[in-house]
Amino acid sequence: MLLSPGRYQAVFFDVGDTLMFIPAAQAVIHRHLAERALIREEEQIGRLFQQAFRQFYYERELNPEECCSPESDRQFWTGVYRFMLDELGAGGEWTEEEIHHSCHELYEMFTSPANYRLFDDVVETLDTLRERGFRLGIVSNFSPTLKDILRDKGILHYFDPVIVSTEVGLEKPNPAIFRLALAEAGLAPSAVLYVGDHDLNDLWAPRQVGIDALKIKRYDYMTGEGITGLQELLK
Repeated sequence: MLLSPGRYQAVFFDVGDTLMFIPAAQAVIHRHLAERALIREEEQIGRLFQQAFRQFYYERELNPEECCSPESDRQFWTGVYRFMLDELGAGGEWTEEEIHHSCHELYEMFTSPANYRLFDDVVETLDTLRERGFRLGIVSNFSPTLKDILRDKGILHYFDPVIVSTEVGLEKPNPAIFRLALAEAGLAPSAVLYVGDHDLNDLWAPRQVGIDALKIKRYDYMTGEGITGLQELLK
């Protein structure tokens, strides 16, 4: 058992693609563009969305010392959406102002509760972990709306602490965000297991401060050692 009795006191989690996701993100974008008379194939939008997410998030060179803020988060993600719109040829049909406005509308859509869904194994796993006496926490790179989203999905009450990059000014893979989480929880690194999907942010970074880290691979393209669902923590 990964969480054998006495080995850990707490389990901390990443959020995006660990606890929740946006189903059919390409359909959301397709609908948004179509409502503004930019008609493109949903399949093309899906390919570009996956490309942009991998290129700008999973594969980008991250600076552990870089500061984080609500403004920097918005700037990063609107840059991702701008890349997609450029690749879709929006500049041939929209003005620069319309492109700018659309990028910010997409940011608002993808940082609001409406489009998020919990993975099916989340609530049952959280309930079981809490029943077994584990403390639960969050360390996430996310917009300042994260707590509202978790509250909307009915799971905010499970977690203490909830460390959100844009609230604390620190962003994974800066190990300092994990030191902050330990300090707020009053726990030693050896008492915590961290679960997330990103090799640098969620494996390398917590290990720098002595926290054991485990990768969750929710999608077929994810590689390396790890689990494919949260219930594997309980077996």
